Amino acid sequence: MGKLDRRRREILELVAANSFMTIDTLADHFAVTPQTIRRDINEMAEEGLVARYHGGAASLSTTENTAYTDRQVLNLGSKREIAKLVAQHIPEGASIFINIGTTNEEVARALSSHKSLKIITNNLHVAQICAANPGFEVIIAGGVVRQRDFGVIGEATIDFINQFKVDYAIVGISGVDEDGSLMDFDYREVRVARAIISNARQTFLCTDASKFGRRAMVRLGHLSEIDALFTDRHPGPVWADVIREADVSVYTAN
Repeated sequence: MGKLDRRRREILELVAANSFMTIDTLADHFAVTPQTIRRDINEMAEEGLVARYHGGAASLSTTENTAYTDRQVLNLGSKREIAKLVAQHIPEGASIFINIGTTNEEVARALSSHKSLKIITNNLHVAQICAANPGFEVIIAGGVVRQRDFGVIGEATIDFINQFKVDYAIVGISGVDEDGSLMDFDYREVRVARAIISNARQTFLCTDASKFGRRAMVRLGHLSEIDALFTDRHPGPVWADVIREADVSVYTAN
């Protein structure tokens, strides 16, 4: 097998594992030029192996997320840097929603040195992390526990969330479409996330840059509904107009 075939097979494996890979990331990984990777992606897209988007390649599936255990370690360093940045913008004594997502779990860890926080969550991992701090009051939403990631979803969860009005919502997302739409895979999770956003005074979206251009099936909302975007690096010039038109503040960890 030649170098070209090996590289394209590995590109396919990386895209399948991560759902979306940027051209720059792939170029750095293989120590080749972005033009080389762009050519690979164009030919692989013509063969029906990947979906080609601005700045990268995505998995063809828009209906199923990456396994939770894989997401826990995927871009972990970036998630921790994002989490530290988010924690700097949360004051002592605040009330917070934290929803489902591995980046949000890192935010929960980064908040461990805060005092007197009131945290409402539909993420059992977040509840466990935050309950270790005796200065926190942790409230868990009722509903159906999704076994694959211990997220709590369903009508009972929405009804529970609607009882509150909090200072901040910490939300994650599976993908951001080219028009600024926030996309996810489970419509039941999306409905809970909508309730969380509606009942928060400020909403912080926490996501690494690999989610920009990643496709999913269910629309949660739009970047314009978010007060601040926290990410590891700016997603690039392709997204500049969308972000500016959404009037959302952007904070980058790197």
